[in-house]
Amino acid sequence: MLKINSAKRSLWRPKKQINKDNLLPWLKDADIFFEQCTQCGDCLSACPTQIIVKGDGGYPKIDFNLGECEFCSKCADICTQPLFLDTRLPAWSKKAQISESCLANKNIYCRSCSDSCEAQALTFQLGISALPTINLDLCNGCGGCVAPCPTQAIIIKE
Repeated sequence: MLKINSAKRSLWRPKKQINKDNLLPWLKDADIFFEQCTQCGDCLSACPTQIIVKGDGGYPKIDFNLGECEFCSKCADICTQPLFLDTRLPAWSKKAQISESCLANKNIYCRSCSDSCEAQALTFQLGISALPTINLDLCNGCGGCVAPCPTQAIIIKE
């Protein structure tokens, strides 16, 4: 009977893709980040809003369900690796996006996203069904609208 070595079998399986969503602000490049990040956890402890958590493979990522990014740059400042751009530049080009699961699409009154948006990037059009709109020029991708959404209809992405 032929014995199969399961350790060798994994050589032919595709490697699990690490999720590149919600990485830290001001990163130079996601691939460089995954190559050079030491997973020391300093950025987790430096974050005043505690929204940086360990993600896939132990790499830090932002969990907008815990709160918003204040763009304080403490995560970039504490890092000893050359992973970050100049923090005087915009943090990223990510913006809020609203899915069909938004309560307004079901004619249910909800304004939790706009109430939590300090930049006032989320507004509602007047009419029979007031649907949210995002002013992409005002949205900075902080994620302040994500956690208050009762249906998790908002994501922050490129």
